[in-house]
Amino acid sequence: MTTDPTSRHPHSVSADRQRILRRAGTFMSYAGISLVALLFLFPFFWMVSNAVRSNAEVMAVPVHILPEEYQWGTFVDAFVSLPFGTFLLNSIIVACGVTAIVVAVSCLSAYAFARLRFPGREGLLLTYLSTLMIPQVMLVIPLFLLVSKLGWINTYHGMILPVAFSSFGTFLLRQFILGIPKDLDEAAMMDGASRLRILVTVIVPLAMPAIGLLSLFTFIAQWKSFLWPLIATSGVEKATLPLGLTLFQTQQGTSWNYIMAGATISMLPGVILAIVMQRIIYKGISVGSGFGGR
Repeated sequence: MTTDPTSRHPHSVSADRQRILRRAGTFMSYAGISLVALLFLFPFFWMVSNAVRSNAEVMAVPVHILPEEYQWGTFVDAFVSLPFGTFLLNSIIVACGVTAIVVAVSCLSAYAFARLRFPGREGLLLTYLSTLMIPQVMLVIPLFLLVSKLGWINTYHGMILPVAFSSFGTFLLRQFILGIPKDLDEAAMMDGASRLRILVTVIVPLAMPAIGLLSLFTFIAQWKSFLWPLIATSGVEKATLPLGLTLFQTQQGTSWNYIMAGATISMLPGVILAIVMQRIIYKGISVGSGFGGR
């Protein structure tokens, strides 16, 4: 008695069907992710597209997705028409200064809240974290009055120090430090290490992924900050990039192509920093999940 070679076992048919459905699900997932990525990337594409066309074409109707005539010299014109180098230097100084202070203070305070035991610790932590609920605009007037009394208007320290403390950074690093085994601290203490030495030589190297993430968030937030630099500065010599871009808006009109070119240039440091630090961010996710399971 012979069997039909084309006939297949029901279990084999079911396995093939599940495999097809699994592949279809994977394809739909990738298609959905690609669509969402394109939606998020379109504003950046539109910014660059408007940066390489004339201002008249930017305002022209109907709107064209691609420029009819590419004008790559817009980037050079935008850079030289204003003291763009000064704006760039000011942004670097302010963003790096705030980031360095935030990381240092957050490491110290997070270690204290995570490892040290002292009366009122939980209440103090709750009070400290409650400042996250205060909108920045409510602090602008008190900070301005304080900076004005100190004579810090239009200075670097006037732009850096009032915004150089972050309860979010303390919370982020505290949660990460809580996942680091205390056995490491006790072993270092047995070797005669002080609390500060334990923080610097033991905790900080293990918490580098979280510190890198905090550094990235802080740098980008200060790089694009507009409100406080606007209030704390007067004139062009201490203006940052977001303030400098507003100078393309004059009584004669707005140079939208120059604004888009300047915005593209100002976006590059944040993009480069995110690309360089992506491995640290991914490591922070994996290491954090590993510590959390201990």
